[in-house]
Amino acid sequence: MISLKLIGIGTGDPAHLTGEAVRVLNAADLILLPRKDNAAELADLRRRVCDAVLTRDVPMVAFDMPVRSGAGGYLQAVRDWHDAIAVAWRSTIDAHLPDGGTVALLVWGDPSLYDSTLRIAARLPGMDVSVVPGITSIQLLTAAHAIPLNPLAGAVLITTGRLLRAHGWPAGADTIVVMLDGGCAFEMLEPGGLHIWWGAYLGMPQQALDHGPLAEAGPRILATRADLRARHGWIMDVYLLRKDSQ
Repeated sequence: MISLKLIGIGTGDPAHLTGEAVRVLNAADLILLPRKDNAAELADLRRRVCDAVLTRDVPMVAFDMPVRSGAGGYLQAVRDWHDAIAVAWRSTIDAHLPDGGTVALLVWGDPSLYDSTLRIAARLPGMDVSVVPGITSIQLLTAAHAIPLNPLAGAVLITTGRLLRAHGWPAGADTIVVMLDGGCAFEMLEPGGLHIWWGAYLGMPQQALDHGPLAEAGPRILATRADLRARHGWIMDVYLLRKDSQ
């Protein structure tokens, strides 16, 4: 039997791990480290997180993440990609833990929020899956800017850059948080009356922040984001947009 522990780790700062996460990592028989060709630094960050909190020698194994196809419909491409990732997990676990045991997989932020680790794990029957929650990028964003997430007595809508670009500002929303935005979808909005709080590499040494009226901060963010991506080869960012009246 394989016990698969999905551990939320925030965004790379060992101080963001909960006491439970540290305990589970130290009790594991194997730690999996996903590796992407264009973001080797992310695998290194996971390894450094482990090195900072492990008090015993736990084997760590890096594996290459499959690449998502750009052909066909978006949802089917994602499903096929998840199938391939599940196969990569299974083959890596079988090769390094053939007699069963506890496997830990480090997940950016928290596995519950715009992350498909749980959906991928569901493709692997026979595994006992459990979650250790972590700090989300949304929490890190609001903490970095020292702002509340929600307006007074108001609601918050969490969406993606793809949906914002395709459908515009969500009807009835006063505050939205945008994740997984590969291309600054906020530039498609009419900026008047909107305020943005943006953060990249939250909790990491290279953290970058900006905020202000969208008409003023938007162009700065576009330029900063392009420069950071060129320098680091990858970027993870998130932003909150709020109508000025809220």
